[in-house]
Amino acid sequence: MPETIFSKNISEFWTPERCFIQEILNDPSHPNSSLAVARVPPGVTTQLHRLNGTEETYIIKRGGGVLEINGEKSELQLGDAIIIPAGASQKISNIGDEDLEFFCLCTPRFLPECYENLEG
Repeated sequence: MPETIFSKNISEFWTPERCFIQEILNDPSHPNSSLAVARVPPGVTTQLHRLNGTEETYIIKRGGGVLEINGEKSELQLGDAIIIPAGASQKISNIGDEDLEFFCLCTPRFLPECYENLEG
C-alpha cells in the first residue's frame, strides 16, 4: 500500500469561471502538479483569465471547443492536447451541442491565489 493516499472526494462543482470542475488530485503533499476535469456546457465560453506561476495542459476527453491563448485561437477536439504557458491569458468556448470535457493538468499544482480574472 502506498504511503500517501489522496482524498477520494471528487465531487463536481460550479465555478465563477463558468464551468464545472472535478478535482481529481490537488493536495499540499503533492505540490508539483494537480489534475482536474473541467466541463463546459454547450454555447458557454469560460471567463478570460490567467494562472500566474502555473502551466496548464488541456487534454480533450469529450466534445470540441475553441481555445484562445494570448489572443490566438485553436480549435480542439477529442484527444487533442495543448500546453498553456504560465501567465498566458486564456478562455475556451464550447462550440458543440454536447458538453466539452477536458483534463486540466497544472504544474505546479493549482492554487486559488494563482487565478487572475481578466474580465474586470
